[in-house]
Amino acid sequence: MIQNDGVEETERAAEIKSLPTGRQEDSSRVTLRPITGRDQDEFLELVRASVDLHHPWMSLPATTEGFQTLIARYDQPAEECLLVCVRDTGAIAGMVNINSIIRGRFQCASLGYAAFAPTAGQGYMSEGLGLVLRYAFERLRLHRLEANIQPGNEASLRLVRRHGFRREGYSPDMLFIDGAWRDHERWAITSTVNGDPHPTLPAH
Repeated sequence: MIQNDGVEETERAAEIKSLPTGRQEDSSRVTLRPITGRDQDEFLELVRASVDLHHPWMSLPATTEGFQTLIARYDQPAEECLLVCVRDTGAIAGMVNINSIIRGRFQCASLGYAAFAPTAGQGYMSEGLGLVLRYAFERLRLHRLEANIQPGNEASLRLVRRHGFRREGYSPDMLFIDGAWRDHERWAITSTVNGDPHPTLPAH
C-alpha cells in the first residue's frame, strides 16, 4: 500500500531548501525545488533543446498537454519531481523524479533523471542527485532507491556508480522506450542514515 506524509508542496520545498549541501554550507552550485505549472515554458524549451542528448534513452513531454500530464502525475502523494537548478541563475539544469514511493515494509522508490543540454557536462546533475539522495533518505526516510538504466547509457551508469549505487541485475525487455522494449540494468542504493524510521514501518 502506498502512503505518504501528507506534506504540501510548499512544505516540501522548504524541506528541500533546508537540506545541508554535503559540502561547505551554501557552497553547492545547485538547489532543488518541486516542479510547478509555472515551469512549463522553460521546461518545454529545454526538452526541445535536448532531443539529441536524450535520444534514445528517454522521451520527455514536449507539448503543453504532455507537460500538464506530467504535473498531474507528480501532484500525487507517492510521486515527486524535483528540478535541479543552478544556484547563481535559477536556470533548470535537470530533473530527478522519485517514483512509486512504497511505504510499509518496503520503504522504497525508483529514480528517473535527465540533464538538459544547455548545462550538461558541468557536474550539476551529480550535485543534484547527491542532494536528492539526502532528501530521500533524511527527509522522506526511505530505505532504498532503485535506478533502471539501459546498458549503453554510459553517462547514466557513471552517475549512479559515482554515488554508490550497486548493480543488482539485468532485466531483458524491461521498459518500452523509443518504440521498443529495452533491456535495463538494475542499480540500487540503501540508506545509511541513523534516525527514526518512517512511521509506516512496522515495529516487527
